[in-house]
Amino acid sequence: MTARMTSRHIRTNISTRLFLVISGIIIIAVSTSCSLDWESNVESGNRDQILHYGNGEEPQEIDPHLTTGIPEFNIQLALFEGIVSKHPSNLGIEPGVAESWDISEDQLIYTFHFRDNARWSNGDPVTAHDFVYSWERALRPELGSLYSYMFIYIKNADEFVKGKIKDFSKVGIKALDERTLQVELNAATPFFLQLLDHHSYYPVHPPTIEKFGGMLKRGSQWSRPGNFVGNGSFVLKEWKLNRILIVEKSKTYWDADKVKLKEIYFYPVQNNSTEERMFRAGQLHITSTVPNEKIAEYRKTNPDSLNITPYLGTYFYRFNTKVKPLDDVRVRRALSMSINRKQIVEHITKGGQIPAYTFTPPNTNGFTSVAKFKYDIEAAQKLLVEAGYPDGKDFPNLEIIYNTDESHRMVAIAIQQMWKKALNINVTLANQDWQVYLENETQGNYQISRAGWIGDYLDPNNFLDMLLTDGGNNRTRWSNSEYDANIAAAALAVEKEERFKLFQRNEQILVDESPVMPIYTYTRVFLIKPSVIGWDQNILDQHPYKYVSLQAD
Repeated sequence: MTARMTSRHIRTNISTRLFLVISGIIIIAVSTSCSLDWESNVESGNRDQILHYGNGEEPQEIDPHLTTGIPEFNIQLALFEGIVSKHPSNLGIEPGVAESWDISEDQLIYTFHFRDNARWSNGDPVTAHDFVYSWERALRPELGSLYSYMFIYIKNADEFVKGKIKDFSKVGIKALDERTLQVELNAATPFFLQLLDHHSYYPVHPPTIEKFGGMLKRGSQWSRPGNFVGNGSFVLKEWKLNRILIVEKSKTYWDADKVKLKEIYFYPVQNNSTEERMFRAGQLHITSTVPNEKIAEYRKTNPDSLNITPYLGTYFYRFNTKVKPLDDVRVRRALSMSINRKQIVEHITKGGQIPAYTFTPPNTNGFTSVAKFKYDIEAAQKLLVEAGYPDGKDFPNLEIIYNTDESHRMVAIAIQQMWKKALNINVTLANQDWQVYLENETQGNYQISRAGWIGDYLDPNNFLDMLLTDGGNNRTRWSNSEYDANIAAAALAVEKEERFKLFQRNEQILVDESPVMPIYTYTRVFLIKPSVIGWDQNILDQHPYKYVSLQAD
């Protein structure tokens, strides 16, 4: 038997055995003529401080400058640490690599003072020069980071990304000495410290990057076991593709005394029903989600294991605005106006989700959009007539792509049926592996794609700047010069009211042009064992693992 399940006593008289391997876990089914007594992952994990975590998908990569997904971030949160961190109980900013910082009176210059005991997992000190190297890497257009736009608040960073400036020394990022980093902004940015906890701002170990191909090499082997060097509370121990990824407590982490967990096992279990069965069997402490049809049952029979909490995120569909007929705004608006969002959350998702009539979730740091996407079938039908498709006549077949997940499939089927009934158009569905799905979105090889956007920091800008022209995460190919100008102006605005006025205008532009179709505002729905301590709920669903421990029976 593998280490995933430790056998205490296996007595003889076994007449038949069946071994089923699911994501690297051996589950044993035996005939009634046998007698077994084994220890589950949860039982042994509670005793040995090993967390077993259902992570949904096989990570595309763990390089923090190349990824965009939640499964990847869940792992990166263990392996890296930024200049600052967020406390899970209240999301307040707290020291990370920097033990303190100073902010100039005009709030344009941040000076960070690094702690002298911050170490990489190989024992090297973490220095200000490491961050300068890492942030240059993230900004180099040759690397192709999809999150380079997250740096535009730093002086000349945007100009460097766009090739207007070639000399990185002109960007407002300076190492004053080994332990002092200075950052100069274009304008006062109230959420700047929150940005520094995003994975795109995480440092990488320069000697390791150079050893495996250099700053601009994508997909190198530096992020594999035996090669990996990080600065987080854990270090990469094992990675078996499509089976398991294991991290172990770092001996060199500056706050190692606070870290109680010895290891974390991340399981890429795509099938929600399989994951739920693993939870019931004691193979997982935490799941990535819950099958929709099981939510009511858990509410009734096991409410202590069911978590449903607010989550700062929007579930939506992307329209590829460069392909016909989706290049016609009337078609996009008709599609958006003909789905019943309330019916989807009440009868499909069933987890307390809220119908989304705006792209930015309501009351995001005090901002709620006035402009709303509408449900109006009659108006949708008129728009389709105007676009040249009366009653769906001659309307080309469309395809919705989604990553493997039963709930995504169910939502897609519901929308497929709604469009057929309201507009008499035909839509096919294509289920794709996570990595294939991400690549097709990035390359524009789709018509309509399932998407979700989870807040990285508490500000409406985090949702609206995703749709900037040529932004790394704007996979709709849509562009609007007024929209871009409003985002740029908001970045320079001093008063909150001025920023929010610009954001209101951009929400109206999204309603008018509909490059995206919001469907619902997320809730975080998952299962968790009561033995997991310190998993504080927060609206960003971020849980630094140094605060987590397991309670043995």
